[in-house]
Amino acid sequence: MPALIPTRYTATVTWLGHNIDRGAALETVALSEMPLTFAGYAGESRAGLTRPSDSRVTAQYRRGTEIRNTRQLSIVSAEDLGAIAAAMGLDRLDPALVGASMVLEGIPDFSHVPPSSRLQDEASGTTLTVDMENRPCSLPAKPIEARHPGFGRAFKTAARHRRGVTAWVEREGTIRLGATLRLHIPDQPVWPHLDAARADPA
Repeated sequence: MPALIPTRYTATVTWLGHNIDRGAALETVALSEMPLTFAGYAGESRAGLTRPSDSRVTAQYRRGTEIRNTRQLSIVSAEDLGAIAAAMGLDRLDPALVGASMVLEGIPDFSHVPPSSRLQDEASGTTLTVDMENRPCSLPAKPIEARHPGFGRAFKTAARHRRGVTAWVEREGTIRLGATLRLHIPDQPVWPHLDAARADPA
């Protein structure tokens, strides 16, 4: 039995984008195709084999420590974006405003696909490995507020458990608009000690 199970779920790539300078602005610029190397998309502010650690891993590393970059791409689903927009009271939310690299349509509850799942392009074989759920932050509030005055502050709450996932490139290749990606999941049950591990030993 393979350690990774191909599922019946596939997704269509409906949007691609990249961010040139995350320090200047969060928004991403739309692309029609995305050539990917093991370091991610060239010219993307999140690209690189390594990255400096940030607030997400302060329990493991001092901020700024060089670590493996498992956040080369920010992937969201069209379904989750629609739910976020509805919760905010908007008709639509432009994926560029939330800094998305890729939007997929067709996989239910996409933000909760298991870590280490693969998204594999059925035509090119290009493969992305899911790191984990991408927790919502307040950074998209500014570009959303600029486009939709009065709505920016609502994003963080509306995006809880709908923010998509971060991912890194396992097999190089080019992903294009309209591509079909198949979801492969780890053949592993949920760790039964999760609740106990979260408990305060004191």
